Amino acid sequence: MECVFGLVGEGFAIVAADTSAVHSILLHKNNEDKIMLLDSHKLVAASGEPGDRVQFTEYVQKNVSLYKFRNGIPLTTAAAANFTRGELATALRKNPYSVNILMAGYDNESGASLYYIDYIATLHKVDKGAFGYGSYFSLSTMDRHYRPDMSVEEAIELVDKCILEIRSRLVVAPPNFVIKIVDKDGARDYAWRQSVQDVTTAAV
Repeated sequence: MECVFGLVGEGFAIVAADTSAVHSILLHKNNEDKIMLLDSHKLVAASGEPGDRVQFTEYVQKNVSLYKFRNGIPLTTAAAANFTRGELATALRKNPYSVNILMAGYDNESGASLYYIDYIATLHKVDKGAFGYGSYFSLSTMDRHYRPDMSVEEAIELVDKCILEIRSRLVVAPPNFVIKIVDKDGARDYAWRQSVQDVTTAAV
């Protein structure tokens, strides 16, 4: 029952993910951080098979760092997304990764952006996106309330609405979520939502 979603606002991008590590009917832990810091101004939120998710996102992170080390300049968010898409496409014909990615970043020239990359190497630049069973509810909620000129406070309120909708409608809903943001000041943790009360209080 994985849930990963994100959106782009006025000068920032936000991604949120559940923190449950599950196998079949077993919950192994409920504080798994599925949003990786790719570099100072990029985030990767991933869902899929746990081994593929961890291995592939770490592979992308190290190669983005290697590019900056070799060339002295960081990859743009678009370049990092295209590199990720290329690696998934190459693996698709050999040993495919079962991993879906939302990549959020901020570039001085183009501002904030969000890229949708699925396990069969489809790449799209989007204003909002989601993966997992929670996407059925988060996408419809964002379709209803999303605006491209949202402030950070409005975007967090929308994220909280998505979390509440997921928790109230999924048969087996993940209890905890992590929210991260990237803007001109860099990529960082924003908040953890660990109960319905947390979200209700934040939304008031």
